[in-house]
Amino acid sequence: MTKQTDTCDVLVAGGGMVGLTLALALRQAGLEVIAVDGEVPAAQLDPAYDGRASAIAFASWRMLKTLGVVERIGAHAEPIEEIVVSDGRPAGSSRRSGPSSLFLHFDRRELNPGPEGEALGYMVENRRMRLALAQQARETGLDLRAPDAVESHSVLPGQIRVQLRSGRVVQAGLLAAADGRDSRSRRAAGLRTAGWVHKQAALVVTVRAQRPHRGIAHEYFLPGGPFAILPLSDNRACVVWTDRAPTVGALLALKDGDFLAELKARFGDFLGDLTVEGPRFSYPLGVHVAEKLIAPGVALVGDAGHGVHPIAGQGLNMGLRDCAALAEVLVDAARLGQDLGATATLARYDRWRRFDNALLAWATEGFNTLFSNDWPLLRLARDLGMSAVSSIPPARRFFMKAAGGELGDLPLLLRGEALAL
Repeated sequence: MTKQTDTCDVLVAGGGMVGLTLALALRQAGLEVIAVDGEVPAAQLDPAYDGRASAIAFASWRMLKTLGVVERIGAHAEPIEEIVVSDGRPAGSSRRSGPSSLFLHFDRRELNPGPEGEALGYMVENRRMRLALAQQARETGLDLRAPDAVESHSVLPGQIRVQLRSGRVVQAGLLAAADGRDSRSRRAAGLRTAGWVHKQAALVVTVRAQRPHRGIAHEYFLPGGPFAILPLSDNRACVVWTDRAPTVGALLALKDGDFLAELKARFGDFLGDLTVEGPRFSYPLGVHVAEKLIAPGVALVGDAGHGVHPIAGQGLNMGLRDCAALAEVLVDAARLGQDLGATATLARYDRWRRFDNALLAWATEGFNTLFSNDWPLLRLARDLGMSAVSSIPPARRFFMKAAGGELGDLPLLLRGEALAL
């Protein structure tokens, strides 16, 4: 029996937030795209599937707005008006507890004055983001096949032949691998990664605060790891609590009342009383960076090419920047009639993104090592360093632009400009 064969310009392996964003960008630019994902779409929209929320940098937000995704997120996005970074210890610890009096403070009004100024970023729960992307995918007629997955691929002259789990075969100009940290497509392409698994894990939980959070994000460095309080809509907050993996396991096992007491000891009372909403989630942490982002007929995007510590909230944004760069490279190549999967075509994407990804990955590792300890002299040095940066306006503005994805050679989508053939 002859296998059914489909054709397209780009096959996107992975229908998560990065994969769907890339597929939408290419589809709206005029390319023929097929996206496949191994998960049942409805399962990813369930609140119990993923308790995380993502900080979307303002440059990434421009791209999502250009693609029509932002208007579907609507009131579920919470603008980040300020960011406060401080050092400290849990309340009740034997040594000085609470936040340090020396801290780093960013205010979006310094970059974008006025009530309508662009925020430092936008907090969106992952399930809300997935829903908005799925709705926009349906609206644009994107060919999304799920549950299905890439089983294998072979590179032919001018195209790549992909075998799907469903038995169908797709002939495409390029296979864009957005299938996560354990990317099967990356391994099949022979692309190696460097990295390691952390002894830390992240606990994620949503809380509701008694007092208004006013859109202020807090990054609070505790001896076991960073403790982030990220503002969500409806006066809630996403807490990302990083600590040693056994500690996180013990926290997950606590009864609700005991867990809330431990949470409050680190959270503090600046937002009044707290209530926990929804289940607790935990995620292992690690870092990996692909030696190259491309192979003949294959390009890596998102976690398939890099995974970083959540200390700076940059993981998803790195993937979205990959999407913007690869989409622009492919649209330019298609306009010129070039082979989308050729090494000469993809080399531009590799140069554009590989160094930036590696630099940010190792920088976040350095920050985590610097701050996840309780050494007195190092604590004093980093407190003085944060205070110094906070007191120098040009330094503050530089770090705000860097966190917002505003530095370097920006792809058109990150500037808010649409792509078209």
